[in-house]
This record gives sequence, structure tokens and C-alpha cells, in this order.
Amino acid sequence: MNDEQRISSDPQWPNGEFEWQRVSPKYAVADLVLNLLLDAVVLVVLVVLLVVVNEQPPVFVTVGLSVLFVLLLVNSLLAFRRVKAIGYILREDDLLFRRGIMFERVIAVPYGRLQMVDVTRGPLLRSLGLATLKFVTASAATGVNLPGLRFEDAEALRDRLVELAETRRSGL
Repeated sequence: MNDEQRISSDPQWPNGEFEWQRVSPKYAVADLVLNLLLDAVVLVVLVVLLVVVNEQPPVFVTVGLSVLFVLLLVNSLLAFRRVKAIGYILREDDLLFRRGIMFERVIAVPYGRLQMVDVTRGPLLRSLGLATLKFVTASAATGVNLPGLRFEDAEALRDRLVELAETRRSGL
């Protein structure tokens, strides 16, 4: 195992003194439900094309929709693993955010760059008692969303991040 593989698979990476905080396992249910709904839409379109329409659709349409359905189904099955890969660390100067299975993405958001921290809840997340924290920073490319937090935890984290952002911005 080379150094890069060892570092990225280490649960303590990138900073051994902090532990990754995980989102609620209930978020996997929400992710699974949304993915299965998308699967159902593609399956309905495929069935309508094959059964209801009088003409036989082109082969590439049938094969394309079938492949899309299988890929979406596999994506649905990975919901629990995908949610397990989401984590965050509050460090001294920044928030570290991690997500991804095959292509892990780690983003460090300096507290001084936070312009707004928003708690959002759709109907599905609300029914599970969860929320998503959205961060707006000075960089449009950052786009960090931290989904699947318990609502109380999301509000407490929002308040903490706003407090940290205000203290870090005071020198600007």
C-alpha cells in the first residue's frame, strides 16, 4: 500500500488529533428513497415505450433506458455506503468536509470565508428529523452542503460556525 492509499483510507486523515463526525444513518434512507423514485420514473418510461406505444421504439432507446435503469439501481444500492463516507471536522481555523466513495473529495472551508450558513429541510428530511447545512463562501466554487444532520445538531453547528466566522472576519 503506497502512502497516498494509506493516508486516504485512514479514518484519522488528514489530522490525527480530530475525529471525523458522521451524519445520521437515517440520511441513507432519504438518499435511497430519492434514488428509487428516480429508478421508478425511468422504469415507467421504459414500460410505456415498450407496452403502450403502438410502434416499436428504436433499439438504442430501449437499450439506453435499460442501461440507465440498471446504473440507477446500482447507484441506489450504494446509498448506505455513500452516506457512510460523509463526514466533517471542526478544526481550529477551518471546517473540513469529506464525501465520496470512489472519488473522495475533501474541502477545507476557512471560518473567515463563511458568509452565510443555512439550515434547510425538505419534506423527506423533515419527516426523518434531519436537515442540510448549506455554506455560502467568498468562493462560488466551494459549494459545500452537509446533508443528513439531526435538526438539533444542524442548528447548533450553524450557530457555532456563525460565531467562529464572526470572530475570524473581525480582522478583515
